[in-house]
Amino acid sequence: MAKDKILSEIKDAEGNARKMVEAGVKSKHDRITSARAEAREIIKQAEADAQKSAQSAMRSAEEYIASEKKKIIEDGEKEAKVAAEKASLKKDKAVENLLAEFERAIHA
Repeated sequence: MAKDKILSEIKDAEGNARKMVEAGVKSKHDRITSARAEAREIIKQAEADAQKSAQSAMRSAEEYIASEKKKIIEDGEKEAKVAAEKASLKKDKAVENLLAEFERAIHA
């Protein structure tokens, strides 16, 4: 009977070992599944953060471009006004020179 009892205990031990291995494998698969889900959430959040960052950078760039455009236009308008004023001053002198040349050509 001692033999039967020992064999029974060995079978019980093997059954317990099998259950522990199965539980370990199931636990491993559960942790892997959980880790993959967590990784997907981290990636999803990182993509959302990257999108927000890109939109913010785009807005900043657009604001900078608009500011530079406004400054360039204002500078160009100032330069055009100065050029127009200089041209206006020279116009009277040009008319006088043309009249003088015309009069010289008539009297010649």
